[in-house]
Amino acid sequence: MSVVLRAHKLAKTFRIGFWRKKVVALRDATFDVNEHEVFGLIGPNGAGKTTTLKILTGLVKPDAGEGSLLGQPIGSVDARRHLGYLPEAPYFYEYLTVGELLHFYGGIFGMSRAERQKRIDELIEKVGLSHARDRPLRKFSKGMLQRAGLAQALIHDPQLVILDEPQTGLDPIGRTQVTRLIMELREQGKSVFFASHILPDVERVCDRVAVMFNGKVVGVGRLSELLKAQVLDVEILAEGLGAESRPEFEQLGCSWRDVDGEGGRVMLVAEDVKVGREAMSLVLQRGGAVRGYNERHEHLEDLFVRQANSEQEGAAATSGASGGA
Repeated sequence: MSVVLRAHKLAKTFRIGFWRKKVVALRDATFDVNEHEVFGLIGPNGAGKTTTLKILTGLVKPDAGEGSLLGQPIGSVDARRHLGYLPEAPYFYEYLTVGELLHFYGGIFGMSRAERQKRIDELIEKVGLSHARDRPLRKFSKGMLQRAGLAQALIHDPQLVILDEPQTGLDPIGRTQVTRLIMELREQGKSVFFASHILPDVERVCDRVAVMFNGKVVGVGRLSELLKAQVLDVEILAEGLGAESRPEFEQLGCSWRDVDGEGGRVMLVAEDVKVGREAMSLVLQRGGAVRGYNERHEHLEDLFVRQANSEQEGAAATSGASGGA
């Protein structure tokens, strides 16, 4: 699979305030985005997501590292021709209609008037703004402005679309439309890179994600791989066990719950795979039978919280070591 976007050891430091205090926004961020892929960047506020997107779009220059879009250096004119971008809080000329706005941006990309008109009709329908086509943007709600922004990011039919919190301010219908549009872009062979804190939406549409904390990318991979790596617990449905066996399973590390009193079925919940296998073996040793087995893997939110706790513990340990020295 071809790589559309490549970021290698990107780093950025800002100086803020009267005393020009140094703030490290990005530390050696490295990841690739493939063709036909929806790639998500997740992390808490202040993790470095927006700084990363601004570097990839050429709005901010990195202090170190490099990146490329379809083989062209990020920020170059050639790279920007293939890039569509929706910032988190876009601002548009409020006296324009959505059609006029898209005509304006289409002209910037050198599209002919006929090309623009055909593309505008298609996009206004796709983002669900047909009913407000002739309404000035100052009368748009926040969610409607977000949809207009998404349309402008797509006006020139880019190969890569970068979206910063694309579903912010949208109602459930709007979020569904945006999700459907993202998936359509992937089916058309486009790549979508977006940052979001709405984890269920990321989990629903992303092929791969990068998890970011304190300016560092702490994990990259397919969701199935990242989530499968951590088992929350193991559920075992067993039958034919007497109540006298319960202490043995609890000592092993399993909880015991009667499923039905008559059939003698119980649900054993083991704390990990190893304990689950030992529990199944014990079921057979006690003359019972295993009727069901299920490993409960973490969701994206569980992964997010686990990584956050790990980073906080690491930062606390480092701070403690420095203080002790």
